[in-house]
Amino acid sequence: MGNTAEGGGEGAGLVVSFGEMLIDFVPDVAGVSLAESTGFLKAPGGAPANVAVAISKLGGRSAFVGKFGDDEFGHMLADILRKNGVKDDGVLFDTHARTALAFVTLKSDGEREFMFYRNPSADMLLTEAELNMELIRRAKIFHYGSISLISEPCRSAHLAAMRAAKEAGIFLSYDPNVRLPLWPSHDAARDGIKSIWTEADFIKISDDEVAFLTNGDPQREDVVLSLWHEGLKLLVVTDGEKGCRYFTKECKGRVEGFQVKTIDTTGAGDAFVGSLLVSLAKDRSLYQNEEKLREALRFANACGAICTIRKGAIPALPTPAMAQELVAKGTC
Repeated sequence: MGNTAEGGGEGAGLVVSFGEMLIDFVPDVAGVSLAESTGFLKAPGGAPANVAVAISKLGGRSAFVGKFGDDEFGHMLADILRKNGVKDDGVLFDTHARTALAFVTLKSDGEREFMFYRNPSADMLLTEAELNMELIRRAKIFHYGSISLISEPCRSAHLAAMRAAKEAGIFLSYDPNVRLPLWPSHDAARDGIKSIWTEADFIKISDDEVAFLTNGDPQREDVVLSLWHEGLKLLVVTDGEKGCRYFTKECKGRVEGFQVKTIDTTGAGDAFVGSLLVSLAKDRSLYQNEEKLREALRFANACGAICTIRKGAIPALPTPAMAQELVAKGTC
């Protein structure tokens, strides 16, 4: 794989991630409810930020666009981005709102439940006028989720950033990252997530999210392909430890996952996306070569698997050497 050098060189294409970064409070004991937890570990989180750090740790070039509270947590998060090699030209601080918090319950199987504190948090208050458009237009890939679509003014800022990227010919990457507790209703979540669906060049979605968006069986190909749109170049469905399925105009298939001792699934999808975006930033036509695509997806599966063996998202994101070691060992 090309994902070998850490600290991305200037030759690698810049990936700009847009959206939220927050503090996850994770119980120090798995399998208990929030009420039963006696202690919490503080971990940086937020899917777009996790992706930005994953890219940097895997040797790519990444930048983050988002807003924090002008508080200790906000400055801590900005510092974490910088320490992980993520460009912070798009980071802003709001003196009137706090940095978002989330309490994440870890069930005994490592799956999660969320309780969010954002009313409103600083990330929701990013305005179009505050966007660093020059940074966005320098990107090779512009990556985003759906949480930034939930409320104004952040929704308008998101749409403006996406429009500017599209007009500049930048590859658009979308990972909806469904977080139902944040939306007013399930229907609002479906409508909001689908409102920008046909803009993306690449969409990554989990099997659970396929089920939510389609009300169908996510293992059925016709159900998955109901989410295909004409401008899409690559659709990837992640199936947890089973690996992933991929769909392009020319090919489709499945890439097996890796069996590991899962402790916490937080950030696994973000590690997967970050890895794939590093590969796409180096070779945007990757999806047109099935052999190369499968190799990149196998590496991405390894990155996602490694992320589940430690608590928290950013602390668990892998280096290229860790992923290569798992790839060399082979699938289960």
